[in-house]
Amino acid sequence: MHTASPLALLAVAALAAVLCFGILAMLLRTGWAWKIAIDVPNQRSLHTRPVPRIGGWGVLPAALLLIAFEAPALRLFAAGAVVLGVVSLIDDRRGLPARVRFAAHIVVAAAAVALAAVDISWWLAAAAVIAIVWLVNLFNFMDGSNGLAGGMAVFGFGTYAVAAVPAQPELALAAAVIAGAALGFLVLNFNPARIFLGDVGSVPLGFFSGALGFWGWQHGVWPVWFPALAFAPFIADATVTLLRRLARGEKVWQAHREHYYQRLVRLSGTHVPVALLYYWLMLVGSSIALMALNLPEVVQWVMVAVWYGVLAIVGWTIDRRWQGFMRAQRESGGN
Repeated sequence: MHTASPLALLAVAALAAVLCFGILAMLLRTGWAWKIAIDVPNQRSLHTRPVPRIGGWGVLPAALLLIAFEAPALRLFAAGAVVLGVVSLIDDRRGLPARVRFAAHIVVAAAAVALAAVDISWWLAAAAVIAIVWLVNLFNFMDGSNGLAGGMAVFGFGTYAVAAVPAQPELALAAAVIAGAALGFLVLNFNPARIFLGDVGSVPLGFFSGALGFWGWQHGVWPVWFPALAFAPFIADATVTLLRRLARGEKVWQAHREHYYQRLVRLSGTHVPVALLYYWLMLVGSSIALMALNLPEVVQWVMVAVWYGVLAIVGWTIDRRWQGFMRAQRESGGN
């Protein structure tokens, strides 16, 4: 029986970080990074020069190898992440129609729900599949600023690991491994970024956030609201942005720069304060989630609502600043 003491969690996380960093450093040193996948700036980009998009080539192998050894009960989830990583790799290299990628997301998410479900109605199972597919794509959407997606993975999966220690050691170890692998990537991605995560990394990370969250709920580790609080800044930013674009009749799959984090980078002119703001939001949200686990259910839901209310205020503040910025831009252009 695996154990998941704090020391064990730190050990596997550190091993995953070293392994991920070593793989990525080797790809950079040998020059292979530039032959695998390059992120060329487009209208969505916040960078101005090409950067290797290889983060997933370190995160995924490090996470999968250690999950196979430390969390055998979750090996099939790791297999699902491999499928999504391969689909993303083919898309990076040759391009795939959006419907093919989306179909792969649905199939893998449905398999994860079928694997983890304990006692759940069909409509909740369907909702869970939709939620996992959304998280898969959400992580991809939010991978657009230095240090952001990697840092969110460190905090989010770290929160999973801490919460799972008492009840599900293998879940705790798997989450710690993913957090550690994300940290190894983050060392090379924090501003100035030498590499980007890419779909091979962001898509499996999004899948793991949803699949492990669902597993934890179905196996009594945490309530259904816990994953939504552990990854709250990502969920709030991406969901509000998507709904706004849908309301305007825009094609949501097209590249854009309308996420809150993208606007903040354009407002500040640098990535660092934006990453630090999101880290702070993740830290506070994760702390609230862990504290709420030991409180009455009604209080738990009140805390969830209050924290999402705080995030709404943060979003409103960014909107006001952005409107002022755009107004100033128009006025200066007119002069």
